[in-house]
Amino acid sequence: MQIKFPFDSSRPVAGEASIDIDKPIREVFAFIGEHFFDNYPKWALEVVEFEPLDGKQVFVGAKAKQVRRDNGAEVESIFEITDYQPVIKLTFQGLTAPYRHSYLLASGEQAQPTHLTFRFELLELEVFMRPFEKLIRAAIEDGAENTVENIKNLIAVECN
Repeated sequence: MQIKFPFDSSRPVAGEASIDIDKPIREVFAFIGEHFFDNYPKWALEVVEFEPLDGKQVFVGAKAKQVRRDNGAEVESIFEITDYQPVIKLTFQGLTAPYRHSYLLASGEQAQPTHLTFRFELLELEVFMRPFEKLIRAAIEDGAENTVENIKNLIAVECN
C-alpha cells in the first residue's frame, strides 16, 4: 500500500514583485537583459561568486555558475538562459537546482515608466519542507521585492 501525502513536491512555490522605473523600456532591458552577465551580481546581493560559462553574450542556452549565500550556507548552482525576448523578457532556470527567475518588462503608451516584474519560482520543494511553504513563499516574496528595488536603484545610478 502506497502512502499518499497531502503535499505535492513538484508544485512550484513562487513569488513575484513589480516596480515602475522612470526609464525607457529599451534602457531598462539593456541593463537587465543585454548586460545580464555584468549586472546580475550587482542586484543579486546574495551571489558571492559568479561565472558566465559561455562568454558574456546573452542568448537562449547560455549558462552561468553562481554561488549564493543563503542563510549562512554557500549554495552552488549552474543555470541556463531559457527565454530571451529583447525588450520584453529574460528567464533563466537552474540546471543543478530546481528554480526559475523571470524578468518581464512592459511600458505604457507614453514609453515611460517601464513596468518591471520579477518572478522567482522554486520548482520543487522536498516533502519535509511543505509544512513551511507559507514561510518559504514569504521569504521568496521578500527577496523578489528586494530584487526589483535593487534593480531600480542601480538603473537610477548607472543609467544617467
